[in-house]
Amino acid sequence: QVQLVESGGGLVQAGGSLRLSCSASGFTFKINHMGWFRQTPEKERELVAHITAGGETKYPNSVKDRFTITRDNTNNLVFLQMTGLKPEDTGRYYCNRVYISDQKVRVINEGWGPGTQVTVSS
Repeated sequence: QVQLVESGGGLVQAGGSLRLSCSASGFTFKINHMGWFRQTPEKERELVAHITAGGETKYPNSVKDRFTITRDNTNNLVFLQMTGLKPEDTGRYYCNRVYISDQKVRVINEGWGPGTQVTVSS
């Protein structure tokens, strides 16, 4: 039912920038909160940004002031603008709809898209 397709990843040198895109379908996009996650072989998937249906944004300290999440409700798109990239930002990036419960950002267990790989070299 839900379809999520990420794009925009690639190879970049430390200090560079990338803009990731996520195309979503199969749900009423504009009333859902959306998030970006990243995953590496060493770590479980972690939230790196989320945006509420009303446009409010939150970021963990690891990416704060470097990443910016935005949304385009007309076209069911979510973006992640990444600047000042560091090698530790390397990972596969995924988008998904999220909800907030007990002060934690959670996902519905309905699958993930293919993700897009971001590799930052030193």
